[in-house]
Amino acid sequence: MNEIIINKEKDKKSVLLLTNGILVEKYQYDNEKKDLEGNIYVAIIKDILVGMQAAFVDIGEDKNAFVHLEEILGKNYSKEDLKKLKIGDKIIVQVKKDAIDSKGARVVTSVQLTGRFCVFMPKEDFITISQKIEDSNEKSRLINMVKKYLPEKTGAIIRTSALNKSEEDIKEDIEDLINKWNEIKKYYDNKVNKPTLIYKSLDVSKRMILDMVDKDVNRIIVNSKDIYDEIKEVLDNMKNVNTKLELKEENLLNMYDINKTLEETKKRKIWLKCGGFITIDKTEALTAIDVNSGKFVGKESLENTVFKVNKDASIEIAKQIRLRDIGGIIIIDYIDMSDEKNKEEIIKILQENLKNDRAKTQIVGFSKLNLLEMTRKHIHS
Repeated sequence: MNEIIINKEKDKKSVLLLTNGILVEKYQYDNEKKDLEGNIYVAIIKDILVGMQAAFVDIGEDKNAFVHLEEILGKNYSKEDLKKLKIGDKIIVQVKKDAIDSKGARVVTSVQLTGRFCVFMPKEDFITISQKIEDSNEKSRLINMVKKYLPEKTGAIIRTSALNKSEEDIKEDIEDLINKWNEIKKYYDNKVNKPTLIYKSLDVSKRMILDMVDKDVNRIIVNSKDIYDEIKEVLDNMKNVNTKLELKEENLLNMYDINKTLEETKKRKIWLKCGGFITIDKTEALTAIDVNSGKFVGKESLENTVFKVNKDASIEIAKQIRLRDIGGIIIIDYIDMSDEKNKEEIIKILQENLKNDRAKTQIVGFSKLNLLEMTRKHIHS
């Protein structure tokens, strides 16, 4: 059973996903902080940095945004192409990564519009499908349906939620996204020559609802009438949704005793059931996770003892990276194992426990230094 809790306080908003009463995802942010990720803008080029193969563009926010030149000119752009690009030119961009500290947002020209079952890519020419849809017949069925309704020279990503959906559902979703893009393009083409926000992306709570309503979300509980009205509008526009929406005007974090769990997600050290522990250290470049045997000594061979700790650690690591929304490069320093079969088994255990993660993850494998390398895409920056 899945539940979404949206708790608004004076200074912050919390969006939480609970599965069988256990917190599995949490997003907390200041009410004053702007969330730019996914927004689409008319951008004006302010500076061209040939040496960095990039440009800075004004999107009308506090800081100029950063865009790679190949996004504007294409991957194999020439010197002649570069000469045609001028300061003051306008382009249409979408925020890929929000502004951080002194850095402005990173933007792209390859726009993506996310729907309930598909992501529409008006500037691409390919169709891809979620890796979590494994049945080959279902993959073919969905790809053929999407091809039928996509305009020429456009692309789409078929989302996990499209699994077993009817052709009518897929058609409506694609048509809705195409109509949104046509409105955006019309606004952009209508002689708008200043930095302007032309499409506001869904906030994190609405994105979670869009992702989760087809995965047995039993109820959504909110503590604000304004949020209740917003979510109700979203749900009313979705077909075949039986999710209950409830308004309880009190602090839901206290009511559901979640504060303790939220505090634990800030800790560097997490104990495992076996007596071992992991530590999580985030840097600007990557996240390092270290596995330690701690109090666990085992009763069998050293290899079996080490495997037991690493197995428990893998289950906890999958849980923590989802709960903390850890993105980018992740390096896991497991306790050294001499048996290659045990290493393969650890990778399988980690993969199995990552299946419920909504984010895209990729396990690269163990390096020559016996460090496991993986990547994960942020759900929300």
